[in-house]
Amino acid sequence: MQRLYCLGLPPSKKDLFRYLRARWQDLFQTEFEVLLYDLTSTYFECDPPASGKRRFGYSRDKRPDCVQVIIALVVTPDGLPLAYEVMQGNTSEKTTLKAFLKKIEEQYGRAQRIWVMDRGIPTEEQLREMREANPPVAYLVGTPRGRLSKLEKPFLELPWAKVKESVEVKMLAQGGELYILARSEGRWQKERAMRRRRLKDLWKRLQELQGQELERDQLLLKLGAAKSEAGRAYGLVEMQVPKPEQPANAQTFTFRLRKDKLRQAMRREGHYLLRSNLPAEDPARLWQHYVQLTEVEAVFRALKSDLAIRPIYHQKDSRIEAHIFVSFLAYCLYITLGQRLRALAPGLTPRAVLEKMSAIQMVDVWVPTTDGRLLILPRYTQPEKDHQMLLHQLHLQLPSQPSPRIVSQGVDSIA
Repeated sequence: MQRLYCLGLPPSKKDLFRYLRARWQDLFQTEFEVLLYDLTSTYFECDPPASGKRRFGYSRDKRPDCVQVIIALVVTPDGLPLAYEVMQGNTSEKTTLKAFLKKIEEQYGRAQRIWVMDRGIPTEEQLREMREANPPVAYLVGTPRGRLSKLEKPFLELPWAKVKESVEVKMLAQGGELYILARSEGRWQKERAMRRRRLKDLWKRLQELQGQELERDQLLLKLGAAKSEAGRAYGLVEMQVPKPEQPANAQTFTFRLRKDKLRQAMRREGHYLLRSNLPAEDPARLWQHYVQLTEVEAVFRALKSDLAIRPIYHQKDSRIEAHIFVSFLAYCLYITLGQRLRALAPGLTPRAVLEKMSAIQMVDVWVPTTDGRLLILPRYTQPEKDHQMLLHQLHLQLPSQPSPRIVSQGVDSIA
């Protein structure tokens, strides 16, 4: 706690979150009507613990073989972090939202906030509670495209409204909610290319399996691996597998393209379905709110790559919490640098600046004295011309060189 005070930081997470809100508002005039909420996981390469928060669970890092913890995060649309929580690694997404809504309300009071979330987080019951709260808690959440089957007919009768160069939306009010169907040209091209590639690879793999002499169990194992590789494309193919007593060959193992499913997939490619309890307002504003959810994903990418939150080797929950706390503070500095770059040096990213400035290093120069002691001169390397230009552009100044010190040559003194 004393170290936090020395750094000018509040002593607890709750105080820190309150401090951050005030600083973000003071530095960047940030508004807090829209909050983005998402979760990620970070894993440990160690033996499963007997207790604590490390647990096996759904791994967003593609490491189901490792125990993990879950990190829930709330940020502003500008990517400024407001609050986080560390939970057990087997925590279900759907169980986290209610506690976080309460936490933010207790921390900052009631307000007309809009919560933007991905589709896997809220349950139907939680959305109903948000609609029926007094006052209602506004939300904008992604919705599985399978729900389009029920809404396809009423949506067909509505016109498209252009919200930006390559994005169009339709809005449908139904059952006290507003459904927003968005169509993105860029997303359509990406999903079409992905579907074609995966379907082509799957078809080739099925042809290979058809030509091999396999037992039925061997075939089923290989089909399971092919399914994980193909993803949604696997559902576009209908297969006839051998009966338990039959071997796999071209007669007992057949497959064909499900053209009805393919046509349906092609119609839905490039489409997003959103739902909200907000009134029908400017569709461009609603779309912009949801697109800003990528800011949370950018936070997670920065934590795991630029700031290297992984790997975590700690075994105790208190040390795990401390590790993530320091990573959170590092991200606060990282995003502050990004905001500063946006205003003073557009085009530069925090990653590029950190890579450039990493050439400036701190070194200790040890000089023996005539009386048997050591003169230690801590010095940072002299910044080059491009470093000086960057510091000038960002209105930053390197601190003065540290003062020299004299120690005896004993090991304890030097340490």
